[in-house]
Amino acid sequence: MLMVAYMNQESLAKTMATGETWFWSRSRKTLWHKGATSGNIQTVKTIAVDCDADTLLVTVDPAGPACHTGHISCFYRHYPEGKDLT
Repeated sequence: MLMVAYMNQESLAKTMATGETWFWSRSRKTLWHKGATSGNIQTVKTIAVDCDADTLLVTVDPAGPACHTGHISCFYRHYPEGKDLT
């Protein structure tokens, strides 16, 4: 898993049309093309939909790190062992 991001209809349509990931920034209220600034474009390999049709799993071929910190994945930190998650 590289990252979690939000897609709306427009970003999904652009993703499917271009073969590269596009997302919707809920805070900035605008589309963003993953890697447009950094060069770390994500080329789409497959798009799967879950049983409720409310979540997509986009498999990509990344041109570089997915995380803005420079890590390959945004999930590079681990929750401390013994801590309660609730």
